[in-house]
Amino acid sequence: MTDKETITRTGKKKEAIAKATIKPGKGRVRINTKPLEIYDPEMARLKIKEPIQLVGDRAEDIDIDINVRGGGVMGQADAARTAIANSLVEYLEDPELEELFKQYDRSLLISDPRRKLPKQPMGPGARAKRQKSYR
Repeated sequence: MTDKETITRTGKKKEAIAKATIKPGKGRVRINTKPLEIYDPEMARLKIKEPIQLVGDRAEDIDIDINVRGGGVMGQADAARTAIANSLVEYLEDPELEELFKQYDRSLLISDPRRKLPKQPMGPGARAKRQKSYR
């Protein structure tokens, strides 16, 4: 293990942006100051736990604090897991771990590039248009 104090990395999914900070500790994971064990819904909690479970025992002496904002619940969960995975790879300095994450799910290390389309003329949004009536 390295002697680095803290490492901060970000992850994005649609409108959600997560910032994960890793530091030596007792294995606690907090999302917006809330412990991961009581984070709801359960599907989001399981999704966030994936990179921690893949690392295994090496995550027991690391504290992870995640600040997430914007988007929906599952978008926030995806952004958080990307931020956690990137910070774990950087903190543990293990190229095999990076390869494991890529084989398991590429979105663990690469943020989602999707963004809103710009509004188009003749309509209220990007795709919706004013309907024509010939009567």
